[in-house]
Amino acid sequence: MNAASMRALLAAALALIAGACGARTADESDPMPTPTALQVCPDTPNCVSSLPQEAPERRVAPLAFDGGAQSARERLRKVINAMARTRIVVDEGDYLRAEFRSRLFGFVDDVEFLLDEDAGLIHVRSASRVGYWDLGVNRRRVAAIRRAFAGNR
Repeated sequence: MNAASMRALLAAALALIAGACGARTADESDPMPTPTALQVCPDTPNCVSSLPQEAPERRVAPLAFDGGAQSARERLRKVINAMARTRIVVDEGDYLRAEFRSRLFGFVDDVEFLLDEDAGLIHVRSASRVGYWDLGVNRRRVAAIRRAFAGNR
């Protein structure tokens, strides 16, 4: 079997696995209203959040910032806009939401940020729209955002 056939077979197998894991078709419409607080993650392993009430296995630390919320917001925008297959879809008040698309199938993950100027924190929630497992993608994404944000002063 040649390399092209193997890639096609692998892509088909991955699509079937995603379907078997309870995936639904990614909706291109805006499924989420602009919140004043982040939602708690569902009881699935494809979501991480910095909310204190999250289960330990879904918990990540919020992003910390010094100075004003406006400069932190600008830094965060720069970080997100520099990432591949990403677009900011909501940017209102203390809330920002971006869509990240996977390279292979274009699955959409929603990443939300809520600035808390008084605490000097940016809370974050990263969740897959489809499927059940994310193989740690959302956790690694938040870690990459944290590194880029810390280095973009």
